[in-house]
Amino acid sequence: MKELQAVNQQVILEISEWEQEQRTASGIIIPDSAKEKSRMAVISGMSVIDNPEVKIGDRVLFKPYSGNEVEFEGKKYLILPYGDILAKVVETEEI
Repeated sequence: MKELQAVNQQVILEISEWEQEQRTASGIIIPDSAKEKSRMAVISGMSVIDNPEVKIGDRVLFKPYSGNEVEFEGKKYLILPYGDILAKVVETEEI
């Protein structure tokens, strides 16, 4: 079995599940070239980082145009520097 392992303070985000066909309200399919890329994804791997604020499985928001997209064993990933993560999505209870 093969897996991707991040090195040099990089983070691997799985982006396959976020790419879905988008349509306008009237039903016209929006081509990939016209779509704004999602800036949110789930962490699927991390290199060794001292005191990380995120972990594998966290959903995070990252800088636009950051990282490198790769396809590995049929899934699409984005590999980006740890510092390009802007925030993580957390569940909170309503007051």
